[in-house]
Amino acid sequence: METLKNILIVFTGGTFSMKIDEDTGGAVPHFSGSDLIELIPGINENVNVSIYDFGKYPGPHMTPQLMLELSQRIKNFISTGNYDGVIVTHGTDTLEETAYMLDLTISTPIPIVVTGSMKNSSEPDWDGPKNIIDSISICLNPNCKDIGVLVCLSGEINAASEVTKTHTEDLETFTSLDFGSLGFVDKGRVILNRLPRKLEAIDTDAINPNVDLIKCYAGMDEKFFVFSADSGVDGIVVEAMGVGNVPPKAFGGIQYAVDKGIPVVLVSRCPAGETLDVYGYPGAGKWLRNIGVIFAEYLNGQKARIKLMLALTVSNDTEKLREIFE
Repeated sequence: METLKNILIVFTGGTFSMKIDEDTGGAVPHFSGSDLIELIPGINENVNVSIYDFGKYPGPHMTPQLMLELSQRIKNFISTGNYDGVIVTHGTDTLEETAYMLDLTISTPIPIVVTGSMKNSSEPDWDGPKNIIDSISICLNPNCKDIGVLVCLSGEINAASEVTKTHTEDLETFTSLDFGSLGFVDKGRVILNRLPRKLEAIDTDAINPNVDLIKCYAGMDEKFFVFSADSGVDGIVVEAMGVGNVPPKAFGGIQYAVDKGIPVVLVSRCPAGETLDVYGYPGAGKWLRNIGVIFAEYLNGQKARIKLMLALTVSNDTEKLREIFE
C-alpha cells in the first residue's frame, strides 16, 4: 500500500479566511485553518494534511518582519523532514511580496506553493478550495521539486520571482508579464512548460525594513528623495519611467541620496520590461548608471524592495549590492 504524502498547510489569513460580517457588511478574517479545511470535502483522501495557523492577517497587514517570521517558521517545519510539500495561504494584496521573500530565504527541494483567493467564503464562487486542491497537486508532482517557491491561483502556476498581481478583482489576476506562466493544473494534472528564469537565495536570517519605494511622475522634483535621505533611510528603490529614466529635478534628488552613501535601486514603473541605460539625456539611464544607481533588471518595485531589505543585512556596499541585483 502506497504511503500517503505529508502536506503542511500554513494559514496566514487573507480573503481565503474571510466571510461577510453582518455588522459592517464587509469581508473580515473569520476562519481558522481547521475551520477552512472542514469546508473542503475530501481534502484528506490522498494526502495527510497538517495545519499551522500563523495568523488571520489581511494582505495589507503583513509586514516585512512578519514575512521573515513566516519564513523562519516554515524552515523549522521543513527541517524536521516530516513534510513532502508546504502550502501557504495568503492575502492577495501582498502575496507576491511574501512569496518572493520565501523564495529568497528558503532553500529546499520540496515544493512550496503560495495561494489565496479572490473571493471570500460567503460568495457562491469562492475560489479558495480549488486553489488549495490545485496546490496539493503541485506538491505531489515530482517535477515541481527544486524549482523555487511557486504561486498558484486559478490553475495557473507561476514562479514567485516572476509573478505579480495585475487586476484588482479578476480571478486570473496573478500573471508573469515578462515570461509567462510556468504551467497549469488541470483536473489534478500538473503541466509544466518551462522552468523559472533563475533561482536566487540570500543567506540571511534578518531583514532591514528601512527601505523606501518612490515612484516617479511627470514634473517630479527632488523633495521626496531629499526627505527620504534625510530621514535616515538605509536604501531607496526608485520606480523610474520607461526603460529607466527620471525627470531632471528628480535626478538631483537621487544624486543627493547617492552622495549620502544610500544605495539606490532602479526599476521601471511599467508593468513589464527591464531597466537599461539606453538614453543619455539629463536624468536618463546613463546618468543614473554613472552616479552608481543599481539596475534591478525585471523586478517590479515591491519585489526590488523585498530583495534590497534582505541584501542590506548582508552588505551595504553598493558594489556588493550591485552583484546581488545585476
